[in-house]
Amino acid sequence: MPVPATPAVQRSLLRDEVFVRLRAAIVDGTFAPGESLRDQELAAWLGVSRTPIREALLRLAEAGLVIARPGASTVVTPLQARAVRDARDVVAAMHGVAVREAVGRLTPAHLAAMKEANQRFAAAIRAGDADAALVADDELHRIPVQVAGNRAVEAVLDQYTPVIRRAERLRFSTLTGRGSVARHAELIRLCAAGDAVTAASVAFDTWHSLPADDPTDDPAADPAADPAADPPERT
Repeated sequence: MPVPATPAVQRSLLRDEVFVRLRAAIVDGTFAPGESLRDQELAAWLGVSRTPIREALLRLAEAGLVIARPGASTVVTPLQARAVRDARDVVAAMHGVAVREAVGRLTPAHLAAMKEANQRFAAAIRAGDADAALVADDELHRIPVQVAGNRAVEAVLDQYTPVIRRAERLRFSTLTGRGSVARHAELIRLCAAGDAVTAASVAFDTWHSLPADDPTDDPAADPAADPAADPPERT
């Protein structure tokens, strides 16, 4: 008699869901850097057993988002410049690859969606809404990644983007994120022109401009470069 596959599938889905929920809580600041994470408390919070919690924490440790201490509680990794810098460089390179592969296959609908996402991004930055800015930024950059269809790129981005997400949140919560609006616009223009090499370079620079030492200090973020900025706020 064949072994039913359903229980294994359900277990896998539960394990992945727990991992995603915990990762999101770390990235959005629900669990602050340095905060202790206890299996039993997390299990009660999510309404699951401790087994998927432990499996998720191991994956989070591999991703560099938590520090597992044998015989002690697991803690959320502090926002460390070296970790952000390393992850940022990898993420920037992967977005450059994705854009280079996607240019030429991006349709007018894809480009229109990127423009619309950038408009929402600009509005969120002006409002100081980091959550909305992150959503719009994700939607914009996800388009060339999906069009490229490079699974290796997608896997690497899935692993390392959360490491820099906390630094992004700090940038997007202030007006220093306005420099990204102009970079997005230039990226879209180059994609529309079919300039794969330069577009890939801009995509790389967009992510590589994320500061590692002080995420709120972005010398490239000039409010005057934001075409959507209000005149009184320009410098």
